[in-house]
Amino acid sequence: MQKSYENILVDANSPVARVTLNRPERRNALSLSLMKELTSCLLEIGEDRSIQAVILAGAGSVFSSGHDLNEMREGTINDYRRIFDACVDLMTTIQKIPQPVIAEVQGTATAAGCQLVATCDLAIASEEAKFATPGVRIGLFCSTPMVALTRAIGRKKALEMLLTGTPIDALTAMEWGLINRVAPATQLQAETLKLAEQITEASSFTVGLGKQAFYTQIDLDQTKAYDYTKEIMSMNAMAEDAQEGIGAFLEKRKPCWTGR
Repeated sequence: MQKSYENILVDANSPVARVTLNRPERRNALSLSLMKELTSCLLEIGEDRSIQAVILAGAGSVFSSGHDLNEMREGTINDYRRIFDACVDLMTTIQKIPQPVIAEVQGTATAAGCQLVATCDLAIASEEAKFATPGVRIGLFCSTPMVALTRAIGRKKALEMLLTGTPIDALTAMEWGLINRVAPATQLQAETLKLAEQITEASSFTVGLGKQAFYTQIDLDQTKAYDYTKEIMSMNAMAEDAQEGIGAFLEKRKPCWTGR
């Protein structure tokens, strides 16, 4: 896959791809060009069957400060629509590709940067990380971050963050469900990779199918969710990897996945 980008770094030489936001001098602000590059990169990863998980990290001391405010001054309505269209496209791509995407949050994640964390399938943060949606303090309510944030932590906690703009620390973020785990800064990369490698032990076909099913059923009512998921499980049971996995379990041996 393409390895040279202006705003991101990509290491895709193993089953776990590492994608790094690489604008540390701008606090990894999500400029229009960065969002488009990241979306393109993730779509390419989504087509690569050799990649089974993705770690999304940030260079420097800040994970992401959100949208690039230099692009938010004196624009037209169409200028702003292009920015937020690109943002929505990025967030939906993260959840659309078959590989689980894990946010590795080494520092502050604010506004659309917090949205990025909330959107990722999983997230591990350093003890030094902080999270906030402070748009209300500059007159620009974090409306698009609100979508991912509310779905991750619920109404009351999301509104507290959205209405006050007050940052929360990593332990609070874990308690609220915004992230999965907290790690010492010196162990963050190792802990994130460990989680990614646990995912790669499973069938890539099954993981991709399960991720798609998760996001499809999550907004359905219970009856429709069961109707949908029982069909998915029925089709899943017909797959080569499902039959191999069942056979391996019964025969007390390690499965040999084919990705089908």
